Amino acid sequence: MAQLYFKYGAMGSSKTANALMARFNYEERGQQTLLVKPRLDTRDGDHMVVSRIGLKYPCIYFDEMRELSIMELQQNACIIVDEAQFLTKEEVMYLVYIVDDLGIPVICYGLRADFKGDLFPGSEALLVMADKIEEVKTICWCGKKAMFNARFDSTGKVLKEGEQVVLGANDQYIGLCRKHWREGNLGPDFDITKL
Repeated sequence: MAQLYFKYGAMGSSKTANALMARFNYEERGQQTLLVKPRLDTRDGDHMVVSRIGLKYPCIYFDEMRELSIMELQQNACIIVDEAQFLTKEEVMYLVYIVDDLGIPVICYGLRADFKGDLFPGSEALLVMADKIEEVKTICWCGKKAMFNARFDSTGKVLKEGEQVVLGANDQYIGLCRKHWREGNLGPDFDITKL
């Protein structure tokens, strides 16, 4: 029975690497997958999913997936969505249709909340609609579980205001535990000049 999975984690928790490994596992067993991401995410170039550890694979954009026929979708053993926090509620409902009506499992990877601690629309819809929710864990500089995404500026100051979506990676974001996120504490070894 197909299910909708939401695997969320803070920045640096290897969500994208996990998505690429899941794709590899299916295809190693001769099962075709469809790797998808929202068109908004252009950090890694056109039609590419790239992890921080160097894994990469071509993908299609979510809007392109919606143009595929039912037969084309059903050729896939699984659909894997990276950066799912950028989906809209309506796009998440399309994934529900794929799971419930077409019988295709969908695994979504993304952030739960933004740098202010607010849910992303896609994440909120997935938390409500997913059959299975799993945290992909990483740690704060102090060793505690990192649950929050801190955005920082060019001076290393943690930001708490601004646009919800500013695309970036290690040069603008870091996963922190709740205490250090609240304090805006990037750690004693944080050095903005080494980013």
